[in-house]
Amino acid sequence: MASREFLKILSSARLGDVLAQQKLAEAYLTGAFKTPIQPSNALIWLEKSFLATQTHNSVGSSSEITEPPHIFSLMAKLPLAETFSSPSFQFGWESFWKIAQSENDPSNVLSAKWQLANLLVNPRNQELQSQLMHWFTKMRSSFRDPFFHQDFHALQTLAKQYLKELAEGDSVYAAQAKELLIQLQPKNEVLSSLWSTWLEQGNEEALLQAAELGLTKAKLTLGLRLAQLDGSSDTKSNASLKKAAYWLELAAKDGDRDAWFALGEIYRRPQFSGYNAQESDRCFDKAADLGHPDAQYRKGANLWRKREKIEEKVRGLQASYWIWQAQQQGVAEAKTLLSKILASHPDPQKNDWYDLARFAEQALNHHAEHKLSEDWLLLCHRIIVANQFHFSKAELLLSEVGQLQHEHCVVVDIRWELPKILPRLIQIETIQQRRALLAAGKVFASAGQDVEGNLRQRRYRFDQVTNWLTDTFARSATPQKDPEPA
Repeated sequence: MASREFLKILSSARLGDVLAQQKLAEAYLTGAFKTPIQPSNALIWLEKSFLATQTHNSVGSSSEITEPPHIFSLMAKLPLAETFSSPSFQFGWESFWKIAQSENDPSNVLSAKWQLANLLVNPRNQELQSQLMHWFTKMRSSFRDPFFHQDFHALQTLAKQYLKELAEGDSVYAAQAKELLIQLQPKNEVLSSLWSTWLEQGNEEALLQAAELGLTKAKLTLGLRLAQLDGSSDTKSNASLKKAAYWLELAAKDGDRDAWFALGEIYRRPQFSGYNAQESDRCFDKAADLGHPDAQYRKGANLWRKREKIEEKVRGLQASYWIWQAQQQGVAEAKTLLSKILASHPDPQKNDWYDLARFAEQALNHHAEHKLSEDWLLLCHRIIVANQFHFSKAELLLSEVGQLQHEHCVVVDIRWELPKILPRLIQIETIQQRRALLAAGKVFASAGQDVEGNLRQRRYRFDQVTNWLTDTFARSATPQKDPEPA
């Protein structure tokens, strides 16, 4: 049911209030006032607002507005492709091209360019593009702006130019634009033939042509050969490194992780005139983000060396993450370095809480029978987790169970109660460890606040629970006792 505020705005909009019409359009775009998101309705009200504004201008008002900026700001947020069936689509179509070619708000311009490029050249929108071309051909004569008298394919060419501009920039659309450009890379018979000629005959002219035509793997291969990073030679002149950097940068812009890694190595070469250690680190970081194993190890090792200078809540956590990623991909050195950062306790039978943890699991499995209170239930989970990761007694009682797990390790930090005890990082290595953390995390997430109390109360409860677990499950001859509330 529509809210009173929405109905009030709707009433004013119907009476011709320009501001109300814009608010109504914004509500249909954002879902404000519990309004269903309907881009087509938003476009209709934006057109009404625009026409009302133009009428207001034409009568010679003292506040002349030639281009209503707020309308265009809302328009840039509109998903144009979803409004094709709207009666106001022509207004939206014209407005998007106008925004894309304006020099007003850069964010609106970028949004319009991305939407037009995605609509007109994305292979996923082929069916819509076909319908749009038919519509445009039919409507072309009705457009007043001479810009729209050109062929539809010319507009697609301009949209692709917008796409290249976005890919070369640093806006929020850059990554999406690069990904779409990769999809649009030519895959015709000429490219395939050139690449095959290079692979079969080693024809470097064919390799160069393939790179110039935009084939990413050709750019990478050419760059590696020019830098002699493919093992072809030991001679590395500055001239060849400059050419190599040029081709590798083109491949890197296409999102190739090997190209980013090679660039990192080139920027570290003393004979390269563009030597730049910071740029080298940036390239290695890019390669690591894209999943290059050696780059991940390098990034982790670098973070570990600089751990004293890096501000992080738990020292070594960032470094361990990247080194662990490299280890997962088979980098031999990563395992050795990771063992210096993360403790390893994969065998719960060798840990101090093994027997008690077995009893705690039995108690949880028969929870309904023993009628465990919430605080006892939480402590049983603490004992199981502590056994899996070989916690000390203080860590068992005080660790924030819901915050222990990270992707690759647990972070045991009890400085909130015992400031002198340093945090520990322990690797997650087994399915049992992950299951214990998952089960405990669910229980602690649903537990009430302050159920466990302070450290003194936790110690007292720990003695109660451990005595009951031992008496109940270790001595089968002794009659079982029901737990007493703490």
